[in-house]
Amino acid sequence: MSQLLDKKITVLQIKYLRGPNQWTAYYYPVMEAWIDIGELEDYPSDRIPGLYERMVAHLPSLIEHRCSVGERGGFLQRLQRGTWPAHILEHLTLELQQMAGFKGGFGRARDGDRLGVYRVALSAWHEEVTRVAFQQALDLLMALIQDREGPETDVPALVAHLRDMADRLCLGPSTACIVAAAEARGIPTTRLSEGNLVQLGHGARQRRIWTAETDSTSAIAEGISRDKALTKSLLAAVGVPVPHGQLVASLEHAWEAAQEIGLPVVIKPQDGNHGRGVFVNLSTRAEVEMAYAVAVEEGSGVIVERFIAGDEHRLLVVGRRVVAASRGEVARVCGDGVQSVAELIETQLNADPRRGSNEDSPLNPVRIDRAVTIELSRQGLTPESCPAAGRWVVVQPNGNVAIDVTARVHPQVARQVVLAARVVGLEIAGVDLVATDISRPLSEQGAAIVEVNAGPGLLMHLKPAAGEPQPVGEAIVAQLFPTEADCRIPVVGVSGSRDKTAVAELVAHFLRLAGMHVGLACSNGLYLGERQVSKSDADNWESGHRLLLNPTVEAAVIENGNRTLLNEGYAYDRCQVGIITHIDPLERHPDCAVLDEDQLLYAMRSQIDVVLPSGTAVLNGDDERIVPMASLCNGTVTYFTRHPESAAMKAHLEAGGRAVLIERQGVRLQEGAGREGSVHFLRIAHIQCLRGSARAVHVAAAVGAAWALGLSPQLIEAAIETFETFDNEATALLVA
Repeated sequence: MSQLLDKKITVLQIKYLRGPNQWTAYYYPVMEAWIDIGELEDYPSDRIPGLYERMVAHLPSLIEHRCSVGERGGFLQRLQRGTWPAHILEHLTLELQQMAGFKGGFGRARDGDRLGVYRVALSAWHEEVTRVAFQQALDLLMALIQDREGPETDVPALVAHLRDMADRLCLGPSTACIVAAAEARGIPTTRLSEGNLVQLGHGARQRRIWTAETDSTSAIAEGISRDKALTKSLLAAVGVPVPHGQLVASLEHAWEAAQEIGLPVVIKPQDGNHGRGVFVNLSTRAEVEMAYAVAVEEGSGVIVERFIAGDEHRLLVVGRRVVAASRGEVARVCGDGVQSVAELIETQLNADPRRGSNEDSPLNPVRIDRAVTIELSRQGLTPESCPAAGRWVVVQPNGNVAIDVTARVHPQVARQVVLAARVVGLEIAGVDLVATDISRPLSEQGAAIVEVNAGPGLLMHLKPAAGEPQPVGEAIVAQLFPTEADCRIPVVGVSGSRDKTAVAELVAHFLRLAGMHVGLACSNGLYLGERQVSKSDADNWESGHRLLLNPTVEAAVIENGNRTLLNEGYAYDRCQVGIITHIDPLERHPDCAVLDEDQLLYAMRSQIDVVLPSGTAVLNGDDERIVPMASLCNGTVTYFTRHPESAAMKAHLEAGGRAVLIERQGVRLQEGAGREGSVHFLRIAHIQCLRGSARAVHVAAAVGAAWALGLSPQLIEAAIETFETFDNEATALLVA
C-alpha cells in the first residue's frame, strides 16, 4: 500500500453544461470534470488490496448501483473485476448526492484527450452542491485507496453537510413539488433567483410561481388576505360564515370587546401568520391580558373574536376546487409524576420523527415561548412543573395542522371555501376554518372560516403526519397550464458545421412576416423583432436563455454552434424544429475530446434528440452523415435535397414523408412520392438559378422549418422575395 501514498488525482477543469448536451438529451444540467489520474492509470481497483471491502464498508448502499452490468450490484461487480478511478469517482459522487436527497441521476466516465485523462459527467441538480459532492467523493476515494481514516471518510458527516447545503440553496419543498409536477408534464422550468421564484414555460407563454403564489396573485388580493378584519367583512357580505369579532386598539378595549362578544374568545394579530400570537378559548381577564400582550407584538393590530369549538382545518383551494384538506390536533403531553413539562415536551413531542426544523418535516418542534408559557399558566403550571402521573397537559392548542382529511370534506364546505378564495381574489389559497366535523355542513355545527391565506405552505399536504399525501403540485400546474402546448412558444434550433447563421436569419424573417414577435440569437447578434439588441456573437447558451426568459417573445430561433453544444449545452430543453445543415467530417475539438468524426456525430445528434414528439427535424438529405439521424427523432422528419432520386430520399417520400426539393426555378414542397404528392412549388421569379449556389441550402432548410411550423406557401414565397440579406443581383439562391 505504501506505493500508493504519493499518488494523486488532479482536477484539470470543471465546466457546467446547463442544458441538453452530448452527455444527455434530457434537461439535466451536467457538471463535466476533467481529471488526470496520473500513475493511478496503472492501478485499477482489482490491483488495490482491500479497496473493495473498504468501499462497501463505508458505502454499503452502492449495492443499488446497476452500472453497465444492468443489475443490482452491477457496479460492485465492476469494482471487483477492475475499474479505474474516474469510474469509481462517478459512482461515489452520485451516491453522496443520492444520500443527501437528490434522487436519481446521470453519470458517465469517458476518456479524455490523452492517456490518464478522463472526463466525468454528472447530473448537477445544483451546481454548488454537486461541486462539493464531487470534491468529497475525490477525497474519500483517495483515502480509501490509501487505506487511511479521517474526516474525509466520515460519510454521515459528509452527507449531513450536503443536506445542509441543499436546505440552504435548493428550492423549498412547496416550490419543488410544483416544479417536479411541471417537469413530469414536460413543462420547462427555470429558477430565477436564489429563492423560490421560478419560471414555468417559455417566452410569451410563461407563468411564474413564488412558492404557492403565481403571477396571477394580485397585490390587492394579497393585501386583503393579510388584513383579517377586512377579509372577514368581505366574506360575511357574501354569506360565508365567519366568527364575529372586533379590531381593538388597547388592552382595555380588548377586554371590553371580549365581554361584548361573549366569553370565551380568541385573540390574534390582525396581520400575523403561521399561527403566531393566536390564543383560543380565553375566559378570564387575566388570560385576555396575557394573550393581548403577545398578539400586539406579532402584528399591526389585535383582533378579538368569538371562540368556535372544534378542530382547526386548512383547505387548499386551486382555481375553483378544493384539492387538499388537513386537520389539526392539540399538542399535549401526559405527566408521569417525575419529569417536568419541559422534559415531557422533549421526550413525548420533539422526539417524534415527524417534528424537525427543516422544511421536510410536517410538524415543527415545540419551543417554550411566551405563548406556551401562557397556555401552561392557564392550567396552573410552569415549564418546570412536574404534572401528576396520567394528567394531560395542553402545550399548544393550535398550529399542528398536518392530518390529511381530504376525502372527508363535505361538498357544501368545499363550495363555501372556494367562494371565500374567490371573494379575496386568490387563484391559490389556504383557507383556515374551525369545525367539529369537516364532513358536515358548516351551518349544522356553528363552524366558520377564520382566515384566507395567500401563498400557503404545501408541506402539510405533501407529507402529512397522518393520512394520504395529496398531489397538490400537479393540481397547481394543471391550473397554470391546462395543456402542455400552453407552456411553449415555437423554438427553432439551428445546428451544423456551417450555414447556420443564414438559415437562422431566414427562419426568423419568415416568422416575423407571419406576425410574430421573434427572438433571434445567432452569430451576427441578438435580435428582438427587427431590433438588434446586441452586436456580439450570440451563438451561446446565455443569449438563447435570454430569449426564453423574455415574456414578449412569441417565437425563438437559436443558432447552436458545436462549441456551444460541447461547452454549454442548448438553451432550450426541447424544440419544435431542429435543423442540421451540414457536418464537416474534418471538424475537431480536441479541447472537448472530440477527436474523430464519430465523436462529432455523437455530439451533434443531440439536436435531433431534443425535438418534441409534435415537432420536426429538418435534415440535409444530401449529407450521408446526417440522413441516419432521422431514426433518432421523436417527431417527424423533413429533408431538404438536390437529389430526390437518391435511395434514402425515395424511400422517405414513398413512406409519405416530407422533403423540400431544390429545383431550377425554385423549391418544391413534396409530401409523398410522385407529382401527385406535391404540395406547392415556390417560384423565385426574379432570380436566375445557377448550379453550385450554396445559398440554395439556406433557403431549402429555412423553407423546411417554415413548412413544419405551419406557415403558408404564399407567405414563405413572399418572405424569400423580401429577405434583404440576400444580394439578389449578385448571387443566385437556388441551383438545379
